[in-house]
Amino acid sequence: MSVHILIVDDEDEIRGMLDRHFTLLDYDVETAGNGKEAIDVIRRKRIDIVITDLMMPEMNGIELLEFIHEDSPMIHTIAITGYVTLENALSCMRLGADTIIFKPLEDLTELETAVRTVEDKMKIWQRKLRELRGLKPT
Repeated sequence: MSVHILIVDDEDEIRGMLDRHFTLLDYDVETAGNGKEAIDVIRRKRIDIVITDLMMPEMNGIELLEFIHEDSPMIHTIAITGYVTLENALSCMRLGADTIIFKPLEDLTELETAVRTVEDKMKIWQRKLRELRGLKPT
């Protein structure tokens, strides 16, 4: 199963670094510079996990999380931010984000672990769905 990740960040350097990192880990990666671009990608391609910055122009990460929560609730989300506030953390939690990771992203271990945790959850659900399909109706 190939996992499709969408990385959303207005900083080219961070977006590029994460794109290269997760591509080398054998994930299918798409990128977007803000929430509006991310929605365009979500509407065009299968996305399993969105990694999004919170502070971006045009449409910020909280607004993107709201969209995903309402429109595409099967997509898992991971927030990243350098703007650390209790309000941001609570908003991410309320909108179903799997976790929030604070910048700077000098060591990608925490983010990588978060992605693998989500991937493991997805595999469990896929196995359960296959089991259900194998059951005969009574």
